[in-house]
Amino acid sequence: MSAASPEPAVVVDGLVMRYGEKTAVDGLSLTVDRASVTAVLGPNGAGKTTTLETCEGYRRPQQGVVRVLGLDPVRDRKQLLPRIGVMLQGGGAWSGVRAMEMLRHVARLHAHPLDVDLLAERVGLGDCGRTPYRRLSGGQQQRLGLALALVGRPEIVFVDEPTAGMDPAARRTTWELLEELRGDGVTVVLTTHYMDEAERLADRIHIIDHGRLIASGTPLELTRGGAVATIRLVVTRPFPPRAPESLRRALGEQTVVTQLDEVSLLVTGPADASTLAKVSRWCEESDVLPESLTLGQRTLEDVFLKLTGRELSA
Repeated sequence: MSAASPEPAVVVDGLVMRYGEKTAVDGLSLTVDRASVTAVLGPNGAGKTTTLETCEGYRRPQQGVVRVLGLDPVRDRKQLLPRIGVMLQGGGAWSGVRAMEMLRHVARLHAHPLDVDLLAERVGLGDCGRTPYRRLSGGQQQRLGLALALVGRPEIVFVDEPTAGMDPAARRTTWELLEELRGDGVTVVLTTHYMDEAERLADRIHIIDHGRLIASGTPLELTRGGAVATIRLVVTRPFPPRAPESLRRALGEQTVVTQLDEVSLLVTGPADASTLAKVSRWCEESDVLPESLTLGQRTLEDVFLKLTGRELSA
């Protein structure tokens, strides 16, 4: 007989959270596997921050059940806190404290902390350890926030916008560190406004909007779309009025045309040579001059826009 599957690291079942008359989370259910990187994506106001703050024990569920490592984040907070790490998007340190002072202080609060100097070097704090927090750049503050979340050797870490404000090299270093954590058996729950970050790191992605789960799967499952492909049309000047409707009529009912911005459209459907020819003919008839016409599979950003109708803006 095979061994039973391990209990998920996070279970959210029927979570409801309201602020006055506004329902921020509306019957949300999702799970996070252990030793995985899971991305929770959603437009601003979708309910993702409230959901994660409930998982972290900062808010009590109004309805539904939340379990983290099998524990109630509120009732079992004393047992759970030593086992989780939380990286906030902003804050988490006193304004005047030096970076390494803050990291050493937090390390002393844990029974078996990581080596502070090695951790600081790994996240790139070596050149700013004596700088007061208020004088750190946004990227340096994020590096310190990540170090504070990891110094206690957590079994699960919640990271909010981990690479916001970082330069490309620091971003890549942070990605590698999060992948190493997964390899060491740590569960990572990630929120990000960078689609390439979610596609690169996540084993599974949950997309939520208006407090509900609207899609869930691996990056490949979400972008594959069966035999469906895409054509991205970028033009030299803004489209004429009602361009998506006009192009949809020219292509037929099997296609979906989404306007991404004033100079780009996304055509989703059976994208073949015939479809490309029809798009080119429509451009000629509509007095539209293409700058580029690209055939390819859907990206995660394409899926997100189609599902929510909104960009994942910071």
